[in-house]
Amino acid sequence: MKRLNKFITDAGYCSRREADRYIAEGRVTVNGADASLGDMVGDGDLVEVDGERVGRAAKKPVYIAFNKPVGVSSTSDPTDKTNIIDFIGYKERIFHVGRLDKDSEGLIILTNDGDIVNRILRAGNNNPKEYIVTVDKPVIAGFLDSMARGVRILGVTTKPAKVFRRNDTTFAIHLTQGLNRQIRRMCEALGYKVVALKRIKVMNISLGSLEPGRWRYFTAEEIREMHRLLADSSGTEEASDRPAPHRTAGAGKTGDKSKAGTKSESGKPGRTGVKGVNAGKGKTSFSHYRKQGKTRPAPTKKRT
Repeated sequence: MKRLNKFITDAGYCSRREADRYIAEGRVTVNGADASLGDMVGDGDLVEVDGERVGRAAKKPVYIAFNKPVGVSSTSDPTDKTNIIDFIGYKERIFHVGRLDKDSEGLIILTNDGDIVNRILRAGNNNPKEYIVTVDKPVIAGFLDSMARGVRILGVTTKPAKVFRRNDTTFAIHLTQGLNRQIRRMCEALGYKVVALKRIKVMNISLGSLEPGRWRYFTAEEIREMHRLLADSSGTEEASDRPAPHRTAGAGKTGDKSKAGTKSESGKPGRTGVKGVNAGKGKTSFSHYRKQGKTRPAPTKKRT
């Protein structure tokens, strides 16, 4: 027997917190009866979400790295016409790990492995993320030092971060914290405005040269390393259900770094040059592609 929210998550339907929300909203039934938070279920129970049965068979874990374009929303809400799930159009149910602002681009992970979602998102795990940020005026030493030491936003001081100058108006920042619109708010507090923001790495997963609107599967080595990094992370119900504390980072660090890019096993359309790794494009075209004069991404070819 296991708790209902974990049962739904283990079936690859959604994250545990989303499962709790569905249960609270009365969208989940167990053997035809309305479910309650904390219910215990077994493999012989009929669990349905919005009338759709979950947990009929174990699914092979899917791990996807996606280069989210500007204009795509990090939500699975079908009423949002720019939602990331419809954009990708993957053949199976997947959900995103964390989020990126609609006006930001870069790496976001999607999976059907609910336990991994909980492990990556849990605040105490200290999982690093790297960003490239362009601002509206030259970055000076004082600005970089302040970004590295911590900036007062949302009633708290951000954790120390590593910051590197790339050119006159661009810098790289490595965070282990995920406050709402954190980098944009930090820059605004120091008198700067973010012009462009791109996430290039989450833990050991790098964006590399993957084009906006493209996705690829993790390599076998990336999956092994991810599990190794998360080996000591709590994936238990108690850890994922309680409010997440701020992550702890090392001492701030600034410096010059002309190239803050990261290696990638992928990046080209269609099949990549790495054995066993596929890549694809999102199926939806949004207005920002037309405004920017970009070509609409072609649909991902269904795989059998």
